[in-house]
Amino acid sequence: MSDGPWRRLDRLVGLAETLAGAWGPRARASTTPGRERAILRLFGVHDLDREGRPLSGEVVERYLRPSPDRLTGGLALPFAMALLEYDLAPQELALDVAADAIDLGLEAELLSEPDRRATAEAEASRLGQAAFERIDANRVALRELTDLLGDPPRPWVAGGLGEPTTEEARDAAAILVRAGADLLRVAVPRGRELANRLQDAGLDAGPWWPRERRGARGEEGWPDELAPAGSQRGLALLRLRLDELAAERRGYARLATVAPPFGAPEQAVVAAFERVDVVWADPVTEIVIGGVDPDRALADHAFAHGLHRRSGTLVVFDAGPLVVAPDLARGVPPSAATRAGRALALQLVAVTLARGDGLPAESIGIGALPGWVVEERDPAAQGIAQVALRRALFENHPLVFEEPPVHGPPAAAWPFVVAASLADPESAAIVYRRATGARFAGHAAAVRAGLRVAIESARSFEPRVVSGSAREHGDAIVDEAIVSLERLRDEGWRSILGEAMPVRDRDRLGATAVLERTETFDPFASA
Repeated sequence: MSDGPWRRLDRLVGLAETLAGAWGPRARASTTPGRERAILRLFGVHDLDREGRPLSGEVVERYLRPSPDRLTGGLALPFAMALLEYDLAPQELALDVAADAIDLGLEAELLSEPDRRATAEAEASRLGQAAFERIDANRVALRELTDLLGDPPRPWVAGGLGEPTTEEARDAAAILVRAGADLLRVAVPRGRELANRLQDAGLDAGPWWPRERRGARGEEGWPDELAPAGSQRGLALLRLRLDELAAERRGYARLATVAPPFGAPEQAVVAAFERVDVVWADPVTEIVIGGVDPDRALADHAFAHGLHRRSGTLVVFDAGPLVVAPDLARGVPPSAATRAGRALALQLVAVTLARGDGLPAESIGIGALPGWVVEERDPAAQGIAQVALRRALFENHPLVFEEPPVHGPPAAAWPFVVAASLADPESAAIVYRRATGARFAGHAAAVRAGLRVAIESARSFEPRVVSGSAREHGDAIVDEAIVSLERLRDEGWRSILGEAMPVRDRDRLGATAVLERTETFDPFASA
C-alpha cells in the first residue's frame, strides 16, 4: 500500500504481515476443545445433556478425560465411526456418550482398520456436506428476505439486549426495533470450559446459568422462555421474532452476538445455523483482556473465520485493547499516542490474521474509535486521526462505532466525535448505542441526524486532508504502533502483557488445550 498522507504505514503493515505469516499457519494447523465442540455442533449435536450441561462440551470432555493428547486426532472420525456402529442419530449418540454409555475411545481404535476408516470418513464427509448445505440455505434465505422486506441503508443503528432470558429478550427486541434499531446485539453466556478454567486459576468465574434455572423439577432441558437469550435455542427464537418485527416495519432487522473467550468456534456455527448476521469476536481482546493463551485464542478464531467466510457473517474486531501492563513496572503512565498506537497495532495484526484465514474485507468490521478517546483532552482531534488512520489501513472494510460505557461529559461528547471523524460517512457500517427501552428512539434519531450532517459536510468540501494537531497525533500513533509490533516480533507477547504474562507461559488460560492436529482428514473438504 502507499503511505499517502501518513508516514511509515508501509512499515507498519509489513510488520503485521510478518507476524501473521508466522502465527497464522500454526493456528490453522491446531485444534482445541472449542474447535471440536464446534464440529459436533456442525454434525447436529445441540442443547443440553440429561444433567443440564452443554451437550457438545460434555462429549468432548468425556473423550479427552483418559488422555488430553487425544485432542490431536479430533473427534470427527471417532464420532462418525460410532454413528455407524450403533446406528444412532448424532444427538442420540451424543447423549449416550455424555451418560458414559458409549466410549468414543473404543471407536477411535477401529479407525486403524482401513475399511472401517473409509466408511467413517464417508459418514463424516456426509455430515459436513449437510452442515454446509444448511449454511448455504441460510444465505439464500437472507437474500430473499432482504429483497422482500427491504434492507435499511448503512450505517445500521444498533442496540443491545441485556436481558438474560429469551422471553425477556424478545419483549425488549420489540421495543428497540420499533424505536428504530436496525441491529440488536446479544451477549453469549460464558461457556463451561471458561468457567472451569477461571475457577482452577483462582479467579472469579461468575454464574453460567446453573441447573437451578432449568424449570420444573424433573423436566428435561430448558423451557423456551427461560433459555438464555444468547444460547443457540434462544438465538433461534430471537431470529424468528426479529423476522416478525422486520415484516411489521418493512425492513430487515439484524441479529448480532458477542462471543466470550473460548466461544468463537461454537459461535461461528450458531451464527451460520441461526442466521446471526454480525459477530463481535476478537482474538486479541481475548488475549489481552481475557487472559487467554495466545496460541489457543488464535487457533479458535482461525477455525471460526473459515465458517464465517462460508456463512457471510460480518465479524467485528474491536478498536484495539487498552494496553498498560508494560508501563506498570516503570510507574509511568503511557501517553495518549502510546495507548492509541498499541491498540492500532494489535487490531492490525488481528485483522491481518483474519484476512489470511480467508475472510474478505467486506466481512471484517473495523472498530473505529477506542472507547477511551472521549475521555482525552482533545477527543475530536484524536478521533479524527484514529478514524483517518483506519480508513487508510483498512480500505474497503466497514467501520464500526461502539459507544463506550462512560457517563457525564464524555458520554455527551461521543456522538459529536463520531460525526466529526467521519470524513467519509459512507464507510460507516454500524453505530452502536447503549440506550435501552423506549429511550433508544431518541438516541437513534440523534445518531441519524449526526450522520446526515456528516454526509452533507463531506459533500460540501473538497477532499479533506488531516492536518494540525490531528495530523501530529496520527503520526505519533503510527510511530508507537511500529515500536509495539517490533517488540512483539522480537520479545513475544510479554512485550504487550508485561507482568500479566506468567513466568510459565502454559499458565495462561487454555494453554494446555491447544495442540497441533495429527489427523489430516477434513470432514468439510468436499464442501
